[in-house]
Amino acid sequence: MTMPPIALIGFGEAGRAIVGGWGSQIAPSVRGFDIKTTHADEAVAMWNAYTEHGITGCGTLSEALEGAQLVFSLVTADQAEQVAGQAAHHIRPGALYFDGNSCAPGVKQRAAQAIEAAGGHYVDLAIMAPIHPRRHRTPMLVSGPHVAEALGRLHALDMLPDRVAGDVGAASTVKMLRSVMVKGMEALFAEMLLAANRAGVDRDVLASLQESAPGIAWADAGGYALNRMLVHGKRRAAEMEQVVATLRDLGLERTVSERTASWQQALGDLNLSLDEVENPSDYSALIDLIGTRN
Repeated sequence: MTMPPIALIGFGEAGRAIVGGWGSQIAPSVRGFDIKTTHADEAVAMWNAYTEHGITGCGTLSEALEGAQLVFSLVTADQAEQVAGQAAHHIRPGALYFDGNSCAPGVKQRAAQAIEAAGGHYVDLAIMAPIHPRRHRTPMLVSGPHVAEALGRLHALDMLPDRVAGDVGAASTVKMLRSVMVKGMEALFAEMLLAANRAGVDRDVLASLQESAPGIAWADAGGYALNRMLVHGKRRAAEMEQVVATLRDLGLERTVSERTASWQQALGDLNLSLDEVENPSDYSALIDLIGTRN
C-alpha cells in the first residue's frame, strides 16, 4: 500500500506513540519536526528519537512540510495557534492539516483561518483518551468542513476517528468539557489523598468511599490520578487553561477548572521521577515521594 507523504509537527509522547502504532509500513512516509531539534541541549536526543521510530527527521518546519499531503500537529496547547500560523507559510494547497492539540474551540478556529487562507484543509482533531496503550487507535473525534475526507484518510492509517457534527471547534468543545470532569477528578483525588494522609486518615477515607461506591477501586484510582499529575501535570495544566478559556467563551463560571489547573501545575512542577518508587500506581508511595519535596 502506497502511503501519502505525512508531516508530523511535534514529536513528543503523542507523536511517538502514533508512529509506533503505525509501524514500519507507514513510518518511512513520515517526516517529523520538533522545536527541540533546534535546541542545542535537546537536539541529539530528538534526532535519535526520529531514527529510533523510523521516520525522517527534519531540521526545519518547512522541510517537514515539503510535499506533505497529511499534516499532524501534536505540539503543546500554548504553541498550537502559533505553529498553525507558521505552517500556513509552507503547507501544500489541499493538504489536510490535523490539529490534534488540546485547545479551546476559539484557538482552533483562529488556527483554521490561517491554514485555510493558505489553501490547506484544516481538521479539528480531538484525542479523547490517553495515547497509551492504544497509540494510533486511541479514540479520536473530528469536525469541520473537511471531515468526510479526513475520516477516509484516518481510516486508511488504521486509526479510529469518529465524526462530531458541526464546524471547527465542535470536536475540541467535547474534549474541553470532558476535561472539566476528568482532570477535575484527578485534582480532587490529589487534594483528598494528600490531606487525608497528612491527617493520618487516608485508609479510613478510602474505606468509606469504597463502601459508598463499591464499583470504583478508590485506592487504585487515586494512585492513577497522582501518577498522571506527577508525570503530565504541566501539560494537563496547559490544557486546563484552554478549558478555562472555553468556559469563559461560553459565559460560565470557571473557578473549579482554574483550581484544577493550579493543582495540576503544582504537582507537575515538582519534576519528580517515578523511577524512585517501586510501584508507581501506589498512592501512598507517591505521597511519600511528594513529601521529599515538602
